[in-house]
Amino acid sequence: MTIASQHSSGDILADRRADYARMLAEGGDFSGAAELMEQALEISPGWAAGWFRLAEYAEKAGSVPTAAAALGRVLELAPEDPFGAGLRLAVLGAADVPATPPTRYIEQLFDDYAQRFDTALVEKLDYSVPEKLAALVADGIASERFAHVTDLGCGTGLFGARIRGRAGFLEGFDLSANMLAKAREKQVYDRLAQADLSLPPSESDVFAADLAPGRADLASAADVLMYLGELAPVFEIAFCLIAPRGHFAFSVEDAGAEEIYVLRSSLRYAHGEAYVRRRAEEAGFELLRSRQTVIRMDAGAPVTGRLYLAQRR
Repeated sequence: MTIASQHSSGDILADRRADYARMLAEGGDFSGAAELMEQALEISPGWAAGWFRLAEYAEKAGSVPTAAAALGRVLELAPEDPFGAGLRLAVLGAADVPATPPTRYIEQLFDDYAQRFDTALVEKLDYSVPEKLAALVADGIASERFAHVTDLGCGTGLFGARIRGRAGFLEGFDLSANMLAKAREKQVYDRLAQADLSLPPSESDVFAADLAPGRADLASAADVLMYLGELAPVFEIAFCLIAPRGHFAFSVEDAGAEEIYVLRSSLRYAHGEAYVRRRAEEAGFELLRSRQTVIRMDAGAPVTGRLYLAQRR
């Protein structure tokens, strides 16, 4: 069941109270909205999306204990966590920061976002990672053309469109089937497939069937690693994927002097530069270039990121 399909509790009275709660929240009365949602959930206690909505209202009303309890109930009702309740608990300080977000949450997030992704991200949020990462590749690698490029977390193909002219063969992988469908419409990839980058190489579909290790002379991960906390698995995938002396271009949200990574209120991870360097070197990469830049706007404020170009030893 998708998040969108859970907007209704299945009970008319509960839905009516939830609608009133939403109207109060839109008017800024979050305490009143939370109270009405509690009444709706007394009628329909098994409504996971309703508990998540209660958590949102309670948090905005300043009642962290109520929000945390509601999020705990969400996890009981929906253990695969398509809502990201576990991440929200960590942001509230009520749970440890997870090493990776729930796969179902990320998949659902981008499945729901796919239709409006390019417009929302590029036109409204001034998203600039694809062109800046492509420029970093052009500046740092003398080769005019790459025989095989693998775009990890390709999304709708924004980076793929910018590297297509230099790629003999271009493949893309993403967790979201809907994002892959949008990428397919652009007709810039020679191969597209679904894959979870949080898995170790032995379990990754990046190496399924005829997809051999060591096949790429360039791999990319544009605006992907902020949806992963622990980066060891994706660096291991990249190392297995890339031929010796091949390159890996990627971006992160910059956590500055942080030693590891942090989970921000946006539910995206930011990574410290020392941590990125350590994980890259442990996996067998040498970092050639690092460039700090604004990568997007968020709620009217610039988000600082860092672009990297690494080479496999």
